[in-house]
Amino acid sequence: MPADNRPLIEVHNLVKHFGPVVALAGVSLTVRAGEVHCLLGDNGAGKSTLIKTLSGVYQPTTGDFAVDGEAVTFSSPRQALDSGVATVYQDLAMIPLLSITRNFFMGREPVRKFGPLAFMDQKFADRVARDEMKKIGIDIRDPQQAVGTLSGGERQCVAIARAVYFGAKVLILDEPTSALGVAQTSMVLKYVRQVRQRGLGVIFITHNVRHAYAVGDSFTVLNRGRTMGTFRRSEIQLDELQTMMAGDKELQELSDELGGTV
Repeated sequence: MPADNRPLIEVHNLVKHFGPVVALAGVSLTVRAGEVHCLLGDNGAGKSTLIKTLSGVYQPTTGDFAVDGEAVTFSSPRQALDSGVATVYQDLAMIPLLSITRNFFMGREPVRKFGPLAFMDQKFADRVARDEMKKIGIDIRDPQQAVGTLSGGERQCVAIARAVYFGAKVLILDEPTSALGVAQTSMVLKYVRQVRQRGLGVIFITHNVRHAYAVGDSFTVLNRGRTMGTFRRSEIQLDELQTMMAGDKELQELSDELGGTV
C-alpha cells in the first residue's frame, strides 16, 4: 500500500429511512488512499442504499461523512463527481452502439474551436481512449468501434478507466464482477489492483467473498443495514469472512433444520 494512506472517505453512523423502512441503521467505515475497501453483504443488506447515499443519489436521514477530510453533503451525483467520488454501476451507463471514444468522454468531450464554432477534437479523444485502455493491458486497435463489441470485462475496464481519467479520488464499484465469466472477472480484479497502486481509494461492493478477498485490503460486512464489523486482511480469513457474511445464527438454524448437513 502507498505510504500516503490518509482517509479519503470517513462515514460516521449513517442512517437512511424510506418512510417507516430503515435501510441503513448506523453504518460507519473509513476508506484510505491506496486501499481497496470491500463492502460485503447479501441482497437487502443495505449496500446499494449506502453507495447511493455516498454518491449523492440519496441524502442521509442522519449521520455524516467526509471526503478528503472535508465534511460534505451531496445533493446530486454531479456534486459527488466534482468532489472526486465516482460510482461505476452495474449497468455502466454506456450506449452499446456508440464508439468506445464517445462512451469514454460522454458529456465531457474535448473540443476545438474555429472562430465562433466548436467541434469535438476527435483525434485527441481517440488517442486518449486508446492510451488509457493500453495502460491497463487492453489494446483497442480502433477506438471508433462500438463499445458493445467489447467483452463485459473490457466494458467494465472502460468505465473504470473513464472515472480515473476524469480525476476520481474514490471509486465506488457496484458489483463489477457479478455478470462476468472467470477470464473477464480476472481482468477486472487485476485492474482494480492497478487502480489501488495509483493512490486512489476503492469501495468494492460485492456479495462474492472470494472476489473480495482476492483484491481487498479491508472488509466491512453489512447485514440488514448495520455494520457487522470491519477487518484488515491480516485480521480475518476467507472462511471466517464467508461465515460472517452469511450470518452465524442463520447458518446454525439452517444446519439444525437440515439435521446438521450444512
